[in-house]
Amino acid sequence: MRKLLSILYQPYKWLIVFPFLVVTTLMCGSLAVFLLSVSVSPKFVSNLCGARWSRINSFMVPMRVSVFGRENIDPACSYVIVSNHQSHYDVFVLYGWLGIDFKWVMKKELRNIPALGVACEKLEHIYIDRSDKQTALKSLNDAKRIIRDGTSVIFFPEGTRTRTGQMGEFKKGAFIMALDLGIPILPVTITGTSKILPPGTINLLPGRAVMTIHRPISVEGYTLENVGDLMGKVRSVIQGTLDASAS
Repeated sequence: MRKLLSILYQPYKWLIVFPFLVVTTLMCGSLAVFLLSVSVSPKFVSNLCGARWSRINSFMVPMRVSVFGRENIDPACSYVIVSNHQSHYDVFVLYGWLGIDFKWVMKKELRNIPALGVACEKLEHIYIDRSDKQTALKSLNDAKRIIRDGTSVIFFPEGTRTRTGQMGEFKKGAFIMALDLGIPILPVTITGTSKILPPGTINLLPGRAVMTIHRPISVEGYTLENVGDLMGKVRSVIQGTLDASAS
């Protein structure tokens, strides 16, 4: 059945979904740059041009999104948000449905996307050069000044999308930033997106994604010496929901 659905879906994907994504990306990116240039609030611009861009393009797939645990977020609190990463469509889920102001940590190559790359830079999302550890650390340190007053930062601590279906090992960057800033970690589990757009493919299909927002985890009592324990605790929370969804 899924193979038949994929065949029937191809004309719609190529003639409607992908062209619509390109056009809306250029339009929303250009609008964001213009609004920011006339001093419109970045939070307003991020919601108008980011969250709505995500929701519109998710609707076109169509990708249905269910959210659980929204009550675990305090909009006045800043977090280091940590999410698993299964698909490019994780970005649409988080940007469209998380519902709080946050900054992305993204690889520098995304800066080259027309309109969107410039817009993300002006919105103060954080580009890092993963090939240069020192430059990456400087970018993260420079970004700490904006993670306050309800603005959070989001990491995919695996560093890239999983291609095996199993969650990869976590890198330390998100956890060190949480320790440095003294703010809680907000674990998020996303399921379903790997079936909507598997990593390394363009086999887009309609489907349902689920985002589970877990209770924040305090960094109190953790240091650089036992940051591995913090990483393990957060990973266990995310993995628990992945295991439950697979059963």
